[in-house]
Amino acid sequence: MNVITEKRMIDFTKTTSENFNSLALSTFQNQITETPVYGQFCKALGRDFHSINHWRELPFLPISFFKTHRVCQDKPVVHTFESSGTGGNRSQHLVNDLSLYEQSFFPTFQDYLGAPLKEVSLLALLPSYLERNNSSLVYMANALLPFAHETSGFFLNDFEALKNQIIANEKNEVKTLLLGVSFALLDFSELFPMPLNFTSIMETGGMKGRREELTRSELHAALRKAFQLEEIHSEYGMTELFSQAYSKGKGIFVCPPWMKVVCRDIQDPLSLLPAGKRGALNIIDLANQNSCSFIATEDVGIVHENGTFEILGRMNHAEIRGCNLLFSES
Repeated sequence: MNVITEKRMIDFTKTTSENFNSLALSTFQNQITETPVYGQFCKALGRDFHSINHWRELPFLPISFFKTHRVCQDKPVVHTFESSGTGGNRSQHLVNDLSLYEQSFFPTFQDYLGAPLKEVSLLALLPSYLERNNSSLVYMANALLPFAHETSGFFLNDFEALKNQIIANEKNEVKTLLLGVSFALLDFSELFPMPLNFTSIMETGGMKGRREELTRSELHAALRKAFQLEEIHSEYGMTELFSQAYSKGKGIFVCPPWMKVVCRDIQDPLSLLPAGKRGALNIIDLANQNSCSFIATEDVGIVHENGTFEILGRMNHAEIRGCNLLFSES
């Protein structure tokens, strides 16, 4: 099979465990020629990619390329998602087709909820994202809110209004999800601790530069105590991906069928590790049809036999630099 000749975009929503490999290979066949920076990256590796027959053999693009290169196909850009952060260079995801993003997050979020969206009050506490343009998380929340319970809405910095809405929802036994950036959830929990019976809390990360840095376990412990909850939920997503993974507790994340996470050896970035071994995370996101579906992140974690995964932290500067130098342009 000549992997260079076939150019077609797959319907990633039809992904199953049985056809994941073939769909990943088809996506690779398209992107190695249609996404210029990915094609150049693969060529620079000096390997023969004409005889690949399994996704584990595919090359993963370092996520830092989204800060320094144009990672998209040669089509009109209709939207740009930009990462948060306190540094200068921010990642940019140049989007050719927003419907791909919506096709990914709507069913994934619905599966996570386990209940009709219209029956769930979605309360979004995302001040740092709302204060800037081009947040993929705000775009997702904006798209979901019209289909959620009538009490749903955004809360910028109005903690009093948020408290009142949660109390009303609790009184009326409305299933509620408080979706929030970490530092804002912590601020809210310190001002208005209360026992919650019908409300779940999901943190989306986002502590850097706002408060003293906490580990995820420390953050969850503080939120559990403030709201008398057994578990805190989490979202694992990023600007560079169209798909998200969700955790309902204990830091165990579940992916949609078209997203797969695997660990690579931190000391040897081209080597993948078996399940259960600690390493840096590589992600295949088949929803990224018009950019790059094969991303080497800077997160460290463990992937389990059943495909679920945990986040343990971030690669340090030396490890990131070493990985990037390996793939630097000649």
